Amino acid sequence: MARFLVRRVIFAILLVFISSSAALFLTRLAPGDLTIALGPSPSRAEVAAARARFDLDRPALEQWGLWISRAARFDFGESQQYGRPVGPLVVRAAANSAVLGVTALVVATLLGIGLGIFTGSIVGHPFKGAGPATVGHPFKGAFKGANAAAAVVRAFSVACLSLPPLITSLLLVFVAARTGWFPLGGMTSPGTAETAWGPWLADVAAHLPLPVIALALPVAATFERLQSQALGETLHLPFVAAASARGVSRQSAVLRHAWPVSLRAICAIYGIVIGAVLSGSFVVEYVTAWPGLGRTMYEALRARDIYLVAGCAAMGASFLAIGTLAGDLLLAAVDPRVREGIAE
Repeated sequence: MARFLVRRVIFAILLVFISSSAALFLTRLAPGDLTIALGPSPSRAEVAAARARFDLDRPALEQWGLWISRAARFDFGESQQYGRPVGPLVVRAAANSAVLGVTALVVATLLGIGLGIFTGSIVGHPFKGAGPATVGHPFKGAFKGANAAAAVVRAFSVACLSLPPLITSLLLVFVAARTGWFPLGGMTSPGTAETAWGPWLADVAAHLPLPVIALALPVAATFERLQSQALGETLHLPFVAAASARGVSRQSAVLRHAWPVSLRAICAIYGIVIGAVLSGSFVVEYVTAWPGLGRTMYEALRARDIYLVAGCAAMGASFLAIGTLAGDLLLAAVDPRVREGIAE
């Protein structure tokens, strides 16, 4: 276990190092720099002073070395766009993305796995022709209706997977604008930041549904498809037939015997999903005006804010490393073979 954790820590350090370094180099090599924010006709002295302030007068490799040496002391430089240290800006944006990402992940997990169990237990019925009454199917008396409902769920999942996040976000914003069910965007209403914790949390909760739905729907659809297929395949394995032969009810065979085994498919990708969701979707955050890591990264790229881009990339890589570790631990919890490999 100790060696596994050491390997994961080394992987996380390398991932953060490579991601942030690549972001810094690519931003430095991209056309334009901070001088675009100095106005239409800045003086040569202003341009030279600004470039010297942010090490842009040095070769790219030398600038990278200076930034890495400071980043090792958790000094990620100064934002060209905001004129403030990058560290607090990135931490605040990451916290906002974490609030959105954790909420969306919980919703997507409960919805996706729940619907996946439903559709998988219908589509993967291993005793077709025997009838639900023979095998104790939990949807006894409504098998045809359950088949139709499963088809609707599958079609909705395919639609959610097919629609780009931009279209989904714009559709939800349009619905919110027409119905007034949710605030149109942002994390809080103007002036709420100065109120007490209770009203502030209530305001944040009121602004959460729109971006959460936009972020959770494709993830839930992915989980539903994976869970449905994995459960359908597991229901055809011999140990499920043996459990049914011993008189175990269909519902118990699905939930207590087949479902834990089928979870391996979800756990195998869960770590990547955690990292991707927590890192923030710049499309969802930009359309819904959520001040998270994805939106901050997008605005930093537009402004060629080189140190802010590198800081956002480092934080996103950290989330991905944490998610990968969480996914490995979840996979170990449901798969004894992985657990034995980690323990060695």
